[in-house]
Amino acid sequence: MSVDYSVVIPAFNEEALLGETIAHLREAMGTVSLTGEIIVANNNSTDRTAEIAEKAGATVVFEPINQISRARNAGARVAKGRYLIFVDADTVVSPALLQKALDNLESGRCCGGGANIAPLEKVPFLARLVLGYWNIVSSVLRLAAGCFVYARRDDFDACGGFSEKFYATEEIWFSMALRKVAFKHRRGFRIIRKPKVVTSSRKLVWFNHWYQLILLILVGIFPYITRFKWVCDYWYKRPEHLSDKPE
Repeated sequence: MSVDYSVVIPAFNEEALLGETIAHLREAMGTVSLTGEIIVANNNSTDRTAEIAEKAGATVVFEPINQISRARNAGARVAKGRYLIFVDADTVVSPALLQKALDNLESGRCCGGGANIAPLEKVPFLARLVLGYWNIVSSVLRLAAGCFVYARRDDFDACGGFSEKFYATEEIWFSMALRKVAFKHRRGFRIIRKPKVVTSSRKLVWFNHWYQLILLILVGIFPYITRFKWVCDYWYKRPEHLSDKPE
């Protein structure tokens, strides 16, 4: 069976939310005319992530090094589709959003892009402000959020995929690299404003707001700092009081 597009889900210890993410994705995929597949990149999980993915009918690929960009690239390497869509394991993709992304790619005038974000759960006012700010930055600067990134396979390969030099913000560097490739071929990079992708904002709730603000400022001033994993605990660890609880 030929595959038109591949959805890649990088996952590290995501047993609590992965099943629901795949279920919503299956529902969306059933509404579009193109044929798709789901690939879960198991990023050295110690829980039931791989088991849940297999039971849900996803192709599972193992990436032993715990790094988000490596997991994304590992999934892309086994993908059969001419289009690639990267979705986080705590994210809900609606039928309308999937259709819009595929329409953009099918037009031949778009290399890929991302989508504006809406929170999955109720979040504090400050967290809503942060998400609103990001949506403006994403749309104006044409930068995709990691929870939903789509691209043509040929353009993905041409820009080298996600940079494995970085332990976080890899989607930002990928967006800039993909835009350069797109410019050469006179294709656009499109951020979908509506419908938004619905994703968990758990980290905005888990971590101290001052810690997050300081981290945001540091990354903004010194963007290459995310090459050091010890700086990127925010993306890889959860607070100690949640260490024994599913996400």
